[in-house]
Amino acid sequence: MPDQQFGEIEGYPQGSIFSDRMEIKNAGLHKYHINGISRVLGIGCDAIVLNGGYVDDEDEGNWIKYTGEGGREEGSSNQEYDQPFTKGNLDLSKNKYTGVPIRVIRGSGQSGEFAPISGYRYDGLYYLEDFYPDKGIDGFRIYRYCLVKEINTNLPPSNNEEQETRRGDRTISQIIRDPQIPSTLKNLYDYTCQVCGIRLESNDVPYAVGAHIKGLGRPHNGPDIIENMLVLCPNDHYLFDSFAFSISDDYSFLGKEGSLIVKDTHQIGSEFLKYHRDKYLIASQWNASGLNKGALFCFELSTEIYWIYFWSKMF
Repeated sequence: MPDQQFGEIEGYPQGSIFSDRMEIKNAGLHKYHINGISRVLGIGCDAIVLNGGYVDDEDEGNWIKYTGEGGREEGSSNQEYDQPFTKGNLDLSKNKYTGVPIRVIRGSGQSGEFAPISGYRYDGLYYLEDFYPDKGIDGFRIYRYCLVKEINTNLPPSNNEEQETRRGDRTISQIIRDPQIPSTLKNLYDYTCQVCGIRLESNDVPYAVGAHIKGLGRPHNGPDIIENMLVLCPNDHYLFDSFAFSISDDYSFLGKEGSLIVKDTHQIGSEFLKYHRDKYLIASQWNASGLNKGALFCFELSTEIYWIYFWSKMF
């Protein structure tokens, strides 16, 4: 099998058809012949397979809400316990911050109009737009991953069109952000993180992140308003975005010590804090040993993500 790599695999363009998972593995498109998530250990995910394995999956062709792995016994079609934020789920989450593409392969077992009639089909590159914990249809914690198709590429064929490929450029709607909102908040807090109190500066240029409490766009649909935003350092931005900790209505932290730094003129919407807190509570369900696995892995990864994020923004 060829060495694992991100992006396209030479000799297998979008639309390539395969009879089974072993054929896909031998072509180098996916590392495993059973698992849905192909991991490049410690780096990210290079490919996923959609084949009807999880009832919580949603497939709109250009936009996919993919369910993470685990939470059920082998051979079972139902979730039986909480999914952990480990292995494939953890590595797939890294793609949000590294921006590396993911090969998407659809199988005939996938529901919806974009599944091939038989076998498997490679449908091109997608990018991880967001991930978050949620309660699945069966009542247990799952991890959702929202992927969008690479722009200006062929759309996946619909089985309603007898597998004909739809040609033409594809465009995406881009969220219009008001740059004055984060700028106003950063100046209000003098670029100081509201969580840890650290102020970052390089070559006399301060840096902080204007972070939305309830994310913009699908699937969160949070508003771009000052009541839905915090000023954070890149490290705490990653941890907050990954639901490693959250914030109570009195601004004390859940999942860590301390409380949020809040200026009198900064009114924060309690409904946005509640939305984030609800996701955090799903992510932080305690196992029998008393360890919060989701938060633990987020903190282990935080240093690595901090430097990826910080240096990509500064230079």
